[in-house]
Amino acid sequence: MQKKKKAVYNPEVELAKGATLDAASYDKTQKIKVTVPKVTVGGIPGRAEISGIATGRIEPGIDGTMDLWLSIFRFMRPDGTINHVAGWNIPIVLKPGQTAAASAKAFADYINAGTRPYHATASGGKIKIIFTEK
Repeated sequence: MQKKKKAVYNPEVELAKGATLDAASYDKTQKIKVTVPKVTVGGIPGRAEISGIATGRIEPGIDGTMDLWLSIFRFMRPDGTINHVAGWNIPIVLKPGQTAAASAKAFADYINAGTRPYHATASGGKIKIIFTEK
């Protein structure tokens, strides 16, 4: 039986770890595209851009909605403990005629109101998400 080697904290490796950012639009006229697909422990923000005016939700169902996803991941802290960060599905319901800027703000408001270790800012149709726990 081999003894487990004690993991060594490597800041370059650990700070590069983070959540993968993904997005989807279920709206006919408003789209979302991820431009930076990783939100790292070291502070590199994930980014997405929204374009178009929303058709919006007209009846119950997935049509007229948009989602962001942040994947589950693990990283080691400097003291050697492992932090497990849960994934997160972030949905918003679009209103008919909603602008890209309003949709980006809705995502930022949802993220900032949550208890997860993320903070978001919106500027125009662009959203920036950072990891806030180290």
